Amino acid sequence: MTRRLAYLPVLLVTVGLFGAGLLLAGVQSLGGLPVTGKADWGVAAYRELFSSRSFWSALGMSAWVAGAGTLIAAALGTLAALALWRLRAGAGLRFLFAWNLPVPHVVAAWVTLLLFSQSGLWSRLAHVPGLSRNPGDFPALVNDPLALGVLLELAWKEVPFVGLAVLAALARFDGRLLEVARSLGASRWTRFWHVVLPGVRPALLSACVLVFAFAFASFEVPYLLGPTSPATLPVLAYRAFTDADLAARQEAMALSVVTAGLAGLVVAAWAFLSLRGRERG
Repeated sequence: MTRRLAYLPVLLVTVGLFGAGLLLAGVQSLGGLPVTGKADWGVAAYRELFSSRSFWSALGMSAWVAGAGTLIAAALGTLAALALWRLRAGAGLRFLFAWNLPVPHVVAAWVTLLLFSQSGLWSRLAHVPGLSRNPGDFPALVNDPLALGVLLELAWKEVPFVGLAVLAALARFDGRLLEVARSLGASRWTRFWHVVLPGVRPALLSACVLVFAFAFASFEVPYLLGPTSPATLPVLAYRAFTDADLAARQEAMALSVVTAGLAGLVVAAWAFLSLRGRERG
């Protein structure tokens, strides 16, 4: 009980700040928009939103970016963690693996843009030996329809995050279980799937849920690196918020509420299933 109370100040600040912002956005999305000097309460913004093709396209792009980014981070992060665990990596190697974690995502997005855009560093290096004659010959990895630039940035930032979470779980893993499985003739894949993976699954799932929720609601990375059309939900909300027509603010707030609600729904579902699994023991 005392341990849980220690998290109370952080929880109150987080819920207070996020909850106040979400409440204000919800009020404005329902018509309480002080900036226009009038209040026309209703769900018209949500009705227009759900009937808009651009909203569903943006929802699909957000789901693609978050889903693909999470799968890449989960696969590469788990493999990296297993390699570090087998090598019994010390503090130095772990630091090199996760040195970029403190780098803000917006900085990582700019670095990705400078490296992988068609006028970036790799494009210029490819021009030196004659591999490309002009920037248009370099593959479009930034602002492309598949959001490859966004996925590159997410992989660079989130693979160490997932890897460290899995590595922490592996530190508590009983290696004798692998010896028993090997003595029973289990293949390498069988040992991984039936012995190692169940041991790290809670940590891996927790990290994946956080990566998915962040990628789904992230603004700066898809704004700098993603396709202009279809955009992701946060980028669509930003465009509506900065529209010269103040009436579009209501749509922007509705988009923000829907984005936060969907991301929160994923986290809540994971928390519910996690608690239910613990109760079952």
